[in-house]
Amino acid sequence: MVPGQQIPDRFEEISFSSLPGWQDDDHAAALVGFLRLCRKPDILTQDKVFPPIDTSDLQKLCDDAEKAAGAGGDAPRTFFESQFTPLRIAQSGFVTGYFEPELAASRVRTDEFRYPLLKKPDGLEAITPENRPQDWPGTLSHGRRINGRLTEMPDRGAIMDGKLDTESLELVWLADPIDAYFVHVQGSARLRLADGTAMRVGYAGKTGHPYTGIARLLVTRGEGTPEDFTAAGLRAWLEAHPDERDQLFRQNRSFIFFREVDEIGLSDGPVGAAGLPLVAGRSLAVDPHFIPYGTMVFVASTLEDHDSGNAPFRRLMVADDTGSAIKGPARGDIFVGSGQTAGAIAGEIRHKADFTILVPTIRLVPSSVATD
Repeated sequence: MVPGQQIPDRFEEISFSSLPGWQDDDHAAALVGFLRLCRKPDILTQDKVFPPIDTSDLQKLCDDAEKAAGAGGDAPRTFFESQFTPLRIAQSGFVTGYFEPELAASRVRTDEFRYPLLKKPDGLEAITPENRPQDWPGTLSHGRRINGRLTEMPDRGAIMDGKLDTESLELVWLADPIDAYFVHVQGSARLRLADGTAMRVGYAGKTGHPYTGIARLLVTRGEGTPEDFTAAGLRAWLEAHPDERDQLFRQNRSFIFFREVDEIGLSDGPVGAAGLPLVAGRSLAVDPHFIPYGTMVFVASTLEDHDSGNAPFRRLMVADDTGSAIKGPARGDIFVGSGQTAGAIAGEIRHKADFTILVPTIRLVPSSVATD
């Protein structure tokens, strides 16, 4: 980095030697995550926080990564230390966990399978500064274009009351409304269909209304503490209070639409917001307004790392997904994997964490002063 080069105030330049647990991480596994990005270079060339990286510089960076992966040993760690500058996010952070549920489902409605996941309706589009109507609140992130005019989508409560029932948007049917709600929160699922086949569903869009965590609402109401309302605790409360369940769901106005994902194998992870299959334990959902997709993020937390003998979680991850509840510069959601075991682990993750992003050093050198 060139002396005096300005970096955003929320970052603090540090050394790799000051990162707790850096030496003990599996840098080869982290490098595999980085190489996925090289196969989709448009992710790495765009960055709203730091200057864009030149195509030729990116090619060299990826070539060096390939060589390091092939060399093994300490080469992956040396690659990161020689090619990146660690910038710590100068505020306390927080991590949660998420997973991909595996559920029974049916492509047609039956007496058992009565709760649908919906496809994206025609005309749904993200709101940008260019297309936002002047009278729209800033909290709306999506709308629906009808006859050339953007209109507000119905929220969760209105959809539960049947607002979209006449549009035949049902993609697949689940047996449990609580399962359906949790799929909305997780954003994807692997489904075992009644006819013996399998399918994967993933995020396709949303109504655009703000996300409200219903577990937090229960804490505010005095129903329990945050520790009581992990994913397992929230599910237990919902199952014990069926008469209050739907009213609580309605208070989260955000509603998610899904698509069938058939471009990857069922053995791969679900596709994240960056367009890449997620990797259990190495994929991190972030707020892309603060941490761009494709950023390498070192997460240090008191969370127990189940893959490392329950040592504290110290791991280099890839920012390749997001979520409605992930807001702010020091907020992350760790993708744990798929299935019931992953769900149990993910549901218990609610821990403070420190975030350090690794920025390609070339990004911190103005082109006018760059040297060979």
